[in-house]
Amino acid sequence: MARVTAGGRLHFGFQNLSLAHARLYGSLGIALDSPRVVVTADAAETVRCDHDDAREYARRATELLDVPGADVTIERTLLRHVGLGSGTQLALAVLAAVARAHDRERRVRERAPKLGRGGRSGVGVATFESGGFVVDSGHPTERFTADRPPRGEWSVPAVAARHEVPDDWRFVVVLPDSEPGRSGDGEDESMRSVVESADPKLADEIAAVVARRVLPAVAEGDADDFGAAVAEVGRLNGAWYADEQGGVYRPPVGELVARLSESAAIAGAGQSSWGPAVYGVTTENRVEAAHEAAHAALSAAGVGGEVLVAEPRNRGARVERE
Repeated sequence: MARVTAGGRLHFGFQNLSLAHARLYGSLGIALDSPRVVVTADAAETVRCDHDDAREYARRATELLDVPGADVTIERTLLRHVGLGSGTQLALAVLAAVARAHDRERRVRERAPKLGRGGRSGVGVATFESGGFVVDSGHPTERFTADRPPRGEWSVPAVAARHEVPDDWRFVVVLPDSEPGRSGDGEDESMRSVVESADPKLADEIAAVVARRVLPAVAEGDADDFGAAVAEVGRLNGAWYADEQGGVYRPPVGELVARLSESAAIAGAGQSSWGPAVYGVTTENRVEAAHEAAHAALSAAGVGGEVLVAEPRNRGARVERE
């Protein structure tokens, strides 16, 4: 039996959403050790899987790998559409498990587009492959089309920069009881609307923050500077999305971010992807206070929810044979 374990990821935003610049998208993100996706697979003559989404990924995986089938079990999975990369991590974990069960090469970056993943952001694929903090290269703007290209007719953005994340960094993740973030056709429509009207000046500001603050901070292992910098990237991204999500952050994320940002234990806070997941950057020696601040933020916002504490993950998904 093959077993694949992969953690979620945080998505801090894009470097550019304006058609006025040469490259579009270019996302920033970081791999988390938890929460996790755990998938097992045995070689079989047909596809068997009780999980609806995973069953379709398993079917496509057997076609891509040219194998007859697989018996796939989802032991653990991420919450869907909350901003932790559930779709990509599940799809790639299923592919990797089926490949290992049949002793085939995974080639997840090459095959991710055929699974419908990695078209806009390359962070999910890159963190599945090698973990760490990742900046992807985006796509040439000239390739932008108003309609989503057919599945598989794109390539996953290349990794432009990757850094190991210090072991003592921690990420407080707040999951408020709120509507799931956008996905599928709804996400495509929102992104199209944003891209067609995005202010290019925001991209210039983000580029300066990434080059002068984010990358030096992660290279030097400075959690405080890193947290403040990625929070600024998120705030600038939110200005692009304000009309689509009801503000710089989607409700009730704005109040959670504001409350977390007031805590001395939190270096920087923001919304991961379309949310509603909220992250706070902290360190091991401040994590207890950060955890308390996250619960206090939920209480102040008047919403229920869950608070997780995640370590960074500096390796790719674990693929084993049992």
